[in-house]
Amino acid sequence: MTLTLRFEDGTVRVVSDGEELSALAEGIDCLERDDRSGGYRTPAYRYADLRGALDDRGVDYRDRVLDTEPLALSTRYQLREYQQEALDAWHAAGDRGVVELPTGAGKTVLAIAAMAELGVPTLVVVPTVDLLDQWRRELEAEFDRPIGQFGGGEQRREAITVSTYDSAYLKADDVGGEFGFVVFDEVHHLGGEGYREIARLLPAPARLGLTATFERPDGAHEAIVDLVGPRVYSLDPDDLAGEHLADYEIRRIEVDLTDEEREAYDDAQSTFVDYLKRSGISMNRGSDYQELVKRSGRDPEAREALLAKQRARRIVREAEGKVDELGRLLDRHREDRVIVFTASTDLVYRLSERYLLPAITNETGAVERREILDRFRSGEYSRVVTANVLNEGVDVPDANVAVLLAGSGSEREFTQRLGRILRPNADGSRALLYEVVSEATAEERVAERRR
Repeated sequence: MTLTLRFEDGTVRVVSDGEELSALAEGIDCLERDDRSGGYRTPAYRYADLRGALDDRGVDYRDRVLDTEPLALSTRYQLREYQQEALDAWHAAGDRGVVELPTGAGKTVLAIAAMAELGVPTLVVVPTVDLLDQWRRELEAEFDRPIGQFGGGEQRREAITVSTYDSAYLKADDVGGEFGFVVFDEVHHLGGEGYREIARLLPAPARLGLTATFERPDGAHEAIVDLVGPRVYSLDPDDLAGEHLADYEIRRIEVDLTDEEREAYDDAQSTFVDYLKRSGISMNRGSDYQELVKRSGRDPEAREALLAKQRARRIVREAEGKVDELGRLLDRHREDRVIVFTASTDLVYRLSERYLLPAITNETGAVERREILDRFRSGEYSRVVTANVLNEGVDVPDANVAVLLAGSGSEREFTQRLGRILRPNADGSRALLYEVVSEATAEERVAERRR
């Protein structure tokens, strides 16, 4: 019996030359009967598993899944020792898996080296248009060839193509057969239920995930293991600080709430905690907060508790003591390049007006944002304030001081922001991260648990 494998609508379809397939299919877990076509199918991401199962059984088959030609690619990059170790670990895992390296450690370089070694058409998937542009420019310069683009107003396919996650979600079932290698930058995004479909619809056997923060609080990184592969190599900032990344120091500053802020905070927090005690919700898991949100739609007391928690958070995140402390830190670091991170757009504009800081929020247009970052890069601006926008997905110029005006319980968010100041400075100076938290509040307790 001779089989033919074909890519079709995000699946691999298996057809025979007329002989019965059922006996063979019963022994291959990933194959399912397709009553409409009379053949069998498997999700595209199981393509490599299917080939392995057929090879193990000595079954002859014609492979028509990938419509690709080899590429002659070379790179000028010389990998650092840890980058080579990461690449070797990925190869040892069958060209599948996730590499976790800090921001600034050269994850893009690692992916380029993998592309050059494999020499097959490649799709690179990224979360933002800024990263789309950044990757396309890097690949054009490195490989001296046209680079395709899905997203940012363009839909142009080339042997090497960069796509946003949103565009890849729309096109994967059409173009999947044209790429033998897929790179997922910021691969933790793939844990989102909708984005998982991208990996499921692509047959590419070689898969590389890149991230600085692999594990997700909701546990969705386990789905990434199935779709991309396990974490095959991991380093944190401490492993590279002082040699490949800037040495750094984290300083936590505690500020007092004003009497008025304290009274409002205690009142709001008490309303929230009292409801938790009555309802039996512990808030020990991310799903507990979702349960509270669900109840708030039908239970007035749950809604009041949720609103009270939001008021308490706003009070501690935007406390007047934090605003004053920022002024002292800006004075102390007049000669440094400073990024200020806040938890709200309103606070960004408040700080921008008070301290004359260039501001970047999700309301800032692409042209204005690029202009601010270019001026920050050139030294015309020495400081900038933002709310979450610069955590990831944006090419941020080097800075050596970060100020966090909201204690974060999220390891991912904290690591992302720390990464923004870890690129080595020419003078070898130490990077500083200040975490400013409101004393004797839930914010302080959460930050302490994370640390």
